[in-house]
Amino acid sequence: MAAENSKQFWKRSAKLPGSIQPVYGAQHPPLDPRLTKNFIKERSKVSTVPLKNKKASSFHEFARNTSDAWDIGDDEEEDFSSPAFQTLNSKVALATAAQVLENHSKLRVKPERSQSTTSDVPASYKVIKSSSDAQLSRNSSDSCLRNPLHKQQSLPLRPVIPLVARISDQNASGAPPMTVREKTRLEKFRQLLSSHNTDLDELRKCSWPGVPREVRPVTWRLLSGYLPANTERRKLTLQRKREEYFGFIEQYYDSRNEEHHQDTYRQIHIDIPRTNPLIPLFQQPLVQEIFERILFIWAIRHPASGYVQGINDLVTPFFVVFLSEYVEEDVENFDVTNLSQDMLRSIEADSFWCMSKLLDGIQDNYTFAQPGIQKKVKALEELVSRIDEQVHNHFRRYEVEYLQFAFRWMNNLLMRELPLRCTIRLWDTYQSEPEGFSHFHLYVCAAFLIKWRKEILDEEDFQYLKQWCGAAPCTGVQMFSKKY
Repeated sequence: MAAENSKQFWKRSAKLPGSIQPVYGAQHPPLDPRLTKNFIKERSKVSTVPLKNKKASSFHEFARNTSDAWDIGDDEEEDFSSPAFQTLNSKVALATAAQVLENHSKLRVKPERSQSTTSDVPASYKVIKSSSDAQLSRNSSDSCLRNPLHKQQSLPLRPVIPLVARISDQNASGAPPMTVREKTRLEKFRQLLSSHNTDLDELRKCSWPGVPREVRPVTWRLLSGYLPANTERRKLTLQRKREEYFGFIEQYYDSRNEEHHQDTYRQIHIDIPRTNPLIPLFQQPLVQEIFERILFIWAIRHPASGYVQGINDLVTPFFVVFLSEYVEEDVENFDVTNLSQDMLRSIEADSFWCMSKLLDGIQDNYTFAQPGIQKKVKALEELVSRIDEQVHNHFRRYEVEYLQFAFRWMNNLLMRELPLRCTIRLWDTYQSEPEGFSHFHLYVCAAFLIKWRKEILDEEDFQYLKQWCGAAPCTGVQMFSKKY
């Protein structure tokens, strides 16, 4: 009934695809009214249809309004011989386009003043930015030019921080000197790790607020269960496990070209370049080959789940942490070809085994139908309903399902939402918890929603409310990055 009594969304919208719109930045009106008289009359008839009030919109309203977006018959019903499509004068269009270009060129002249002032600063005082910083600065400068030209509905604001913060975040070269407290903590870690039998309970307690960069590799190996607590057994264990991994490579890796493994290998090969595409480290061919071997061997050794998109992200924190054991400079731009073959083999094998230990606790996230993620999203919903009923009821009112924004939080453990530096720091805490990746992760997700409850409650549109929920972890990084 609703479809019969009202025109389709794309029919009643004032902004029809291909229709002529006022051009911001050009003179208004952009066309000569005398030449477009018929067009204006025709447009006035279309615009008389009252548009839907955009104050509040549920999921069903959103879906109903956009359900015909890809209907094939829409274009066929249009009469392109009507005056609305014939009154556009080519000379007027060319003149309007020339005016737009002229106005844009005037806007670009203004920033030259500020550039001239910065050029007077001595070269020694200029800050060299990382690739991610440069990308953000370009995006922000472009948006400054576009803002006067476009009056858009505001989207959830995200903090202006590097998309990928430099990995050398704690006590590395170029970092400020350690405080007395940091030196004391580092010394305590070293005493724990050098004792004959490391007290794992005490190590977890010390690791919860963060692990110093210098001892993070060995601490992660211990907390993940890859290394034994006894110091005398560690060297032999590392040697045996590394040899075992490369035994898997010799035995199974050539089977990637076999028919029953081709689909798995093809998907891995597609996903590897997408892993942290803004970090030069992960775009190096040698690093991508290492990731391919790790993921393929894990997939064929775990046939219940096989390879699932998202597992590729879980390798990166381990790879970076174990790489930092051999590199003191900025890891994200480091050329791994400078390392010896033995070092690369150690990093690869350790990354494989620690990732395997992590996935052993959350493998049901990646089996058929991903029941682990379904359960975790439901648990998140129940948790939020208990600790903040108002936010929970707000989601229900506008028909926002938790699965619509929290699925990726569980599938990728917030790695797509947080910079890699913050992920590594967060995993310090996850690994110090008995079930950090499976249970404690839920409380982290809930904390982001509760922290930004005001912005969520202020939003009354399904589409933007869903975007706010997805942006909450990214926005929370601002505080997290300042502290760590």
